[in-house]
Amino acid sequence: MKAVVVSQAGGLDAMSYTDIPDPQPKANELVLKVHSCGVCFHDVLTRNGTLKAGVSLPCVLGHEVAGTVLECGPQVKGFKVGDRVATTQRSYICGHCRFCRSGFEPLCAQRVFLGDVGLVGGYAQYLAISSDCIAHVPEGVDLDHAAVAACAVGTVLNAVRDVGRVQMGETVLITGAGGGLGLHAIQLARLAGARVLAQTTSPDKVELIRNMGAHEVVLHKRGEPFAPLVRDMTQGQGADVIIDNVGTVLFEDMRKSLAIQGRWLMIGQLTGDFVPFNPAQFFLKNQSLLSVTSTSRTQLEDVLTLMQRGQITPVIERKLPLSAVAEAHQAVEAGRTTGRWLLSPP
Repeated sequence: MKAVVVSQAGGLDAMSYTDIPDPQPKANELVLKVHSCGVCFHDVLTRNGTLKAGVSLPCVLGHEVAGTVLECGPQVKGFKVGDRVATTQRSYICGHCRFCRSGFEPLCAQRVFLGDVGLVGGYAQYLAISSDCIAHVPEGVDLDHAAVAACAVGTVLNAVRDVGRVQMGETVLITGAGGGLGLHAIQLARLAGARVLAQTTSPDKVELIRNMGAHEVVLHKRGEPFAPLVRDMTQGQGADVIIDNVGTVLFEDMRKSLAIQGRWLMIGQLTGDFVPFNPAQFFLKNQSLLSVTSTSRTQLEDVLTLMQRGQITPVIERKLPLSAVAEAHQAVEAGRTTGRWLLSPP
């Protein structure tokens, strides 16, 4: 089959569009015919070597996958050949630990992140994956939309609803609002009844950000502070919740934008940089720093239901053939994308 393989971390030329053996399913695995795979900044960090934990090369990138079941292992239950399915961001979980048994399988100690380990990933024609790591795509939901359901939408559902517990009437600041996570975070925060402030450095993304439901757009030049804008928009109070899709690049301004007793939800980290801070800056205001790790299968199923009902609109900007993977990575790495880009295998 055709696949994109990264044998050694590096630039765009680290990705090789080549032939590898077709996958063979283990007892509890299915083989999927990949319809489409989203391109996430996580893929860029894996490819360029910034992300090292849990990565084993050579690998086939890609964790945002939707497709149809082509073959089932002998122990697979609940799925059959021809079913339309979408993946979580993992290829394997143990299914037995306390995290797996309580709906927190992204924390399973034996989890394998899809696309980070071995020749198992969505940048390929076919994919062998554990049946614990997929969900049925409901009737009426396009497979292109389903491909980004777990990562681009499910991660922020986890942030807004389950970790951040956003309440009706609260003010939510979303960083990187014009990106794949940010545009869906706007919709989910609105759905939760929040007032949404959307941060961006891209003037050409402002109209789309407003169309997604942002009440206010925090537009500033790259490298310039935006905390004063947030303070002005909140009468000096700051945001009750920050959905952080960017990380240390914006750390100081996000800290200054957080309200008393605010919750800061960390989702994205676009660089390998560290940042110093004084813990008293947070505990004296009773502020919380919280992390959001991936998407459970239940959360993925909830997102697919919201899509089926029309309550969430997935934002797909472009769909390219798998052989054009370098173009997609170049755009994502440069921050030029609005919404998700997809790759389609031959």
